Amino acid sequence: MPLTMNRNVFITCAVTGSGGTQDRSSHVPRSPQQIAESAIDAAKAGAAIVHCHVRDPQTGAPSRLRSLYREVTDRIRDAEVDVVLNLTAGMGGDITFGSAETPLPLNPVGTDMAGAPERIAHIAECLPEIATLDCGTMNFAEADYVMTNTPGMLTAMGSMMSELGVLPEIEAFDTGHLWYATQLVKDGVLKAPALVQFCMGVPWGAPNDLNTFMAMVNNVPDNWHWSAFSLGRDQMPYAAAAILAGGNIRVGLEDNLYLEKGVLATNAQLVEKAVTIAENMGARVIGPQAVREQLGLAKRAPKGRG
Repeated sequence: MPLTMNRNVFITCAVTGSGGTQDRSSHVPRSPQQIAESAIDAAKAGAAIVHCHVRDPQTGAPSRLRSLYREVTDRIRDAEVDVVLNLTAGMGGDITFGSAETPLPLNPVGTDMAGAPERIAHIAECLPEIATLDCGTMNFAEADYVMTNTPGMLTAMGSMMSELGVLPEIEAFDTGHLWYATQLVKDGVLKAPALVQFCMGVPWGAPNDLNTFMAMVNNVPDNWHWSAFSLGRDQMPYAAAAILAGGNIRVGLEDNLYLEKGVLATNAQLVEKAVTIAENMGARVIGPQAVREQLGLAKRAPKGRG
């Protein structure tokens, strides 16, 4: 099918993630203050949405502590710059098996399984405008680690998010994830038009090639909203590809640490580069209020202001 370029693009900045990148770049934020400041800088650079995980401030290890999410949320909302807040709900679905010879019992290192209410407890407390919903189970690069999101778990989490008035951002790491997302809409768990993020090149999900990418794009239901990203050096090429294919873009240190070969980036620098790509293609980068109008979001007030 012919491509229809997106002329009004929004940029999401994935600020820190939960991967083991904290010791590979000093720019990867760890503490709530650092995460919030990096998110605010990204917003000033042109990101309409900031997607946030939290980390242990001392070690940089991924965390699910509500107090950390609360601090990040308050700091971002108290800032003078406006931005749409997107918090992850991907934590708490981690299984690490034992060896191939004795897979059980599970390896406690890397296993973190929680029920749906616990997995979205910080969402219920902080009420971001958007929260991610990893729409399937998949093997990651690690030998014995599985990201686990069963249909029952996704139905429960998606229903809870919708009841809270938080828009789920469907994270589609493979073609089947998008397929199941359409079923969640048919079942009434999620509302249409939905929001999808295509996560390309994450081992072992959808491979990082344009044929697979376009297969996913061509299966997005009419009127749904979508963005896409890829990892490492392919982050910026996929920004261009997403715009050309009619979508929006995600950049940030969760997915890529480098501005160019050998040059470590900040989140703001990655956003600035994405803005340049979009504008050089003839697209307009839209701000947070335009995104709220497009996605049907309601701006949340800072804590203590309603």
